Amino acid sequence: MEKIYTASVTAKGGRDGHIKSSDGTIEFDLRKPREMGGQGGATNPEQLFAAAWGPCYLGALGSVAAHDGVDVSEATVEVHVSFNKDDNSFILSADLDVHIPGITTEEAQKLADKAHRACPYSKATRGNIETRVTAI
Repeated sequence: MEKIYTASVTAKGGRDGHIKSSDGTIEFDLRKPREMGGQGGATNPEQLFAAAWGPCYLGALGSVAAHDGVDVSEATVEVHVSFNKDDNSFILSADLDVHIPGITTEEAQKLADKAHRACPYSKATRGNIETRVTAI
C-alpha cells in the first residue's frame, strides 16, 4: 500500500471539545447534541463523519458512472449517521440516500451499489456498521 495523503487532526476534550487540523484549515468546537443530553449549538463527530463520507462517496460514484458512460455531475448523496444504543454499548449506523437525475431509480440503485463497493469510507465501515444505500 502506498500512502498518497495523510490528514492530521488533533482533538481535545471529547464530544464537548475542540478539533484542529495540522494545516489550520479546520478548527472549531464540538458539542454533544441535545438529543444526547448535551447543549448542542456546535458540530459533533457524527456530522463530521457524514460530511466526510458524502464527498468521498460521490467521488466513487463519479468513477463507476464514468466507466458506465453515465453523467452523475448533478448527483447528490444525503448521508445520515446515527448514534445508537445496543444493550450496554453504543454503535453507529448509516443511511445513504443517493439521487442521480436523468436515469431510472433502478439504474441509479445499480450505480449507487457499485459506488458503495468502491468508496474508501464505505470499505472502511463494511462489516462494522449497518449501512443502507438507497437510490431516491
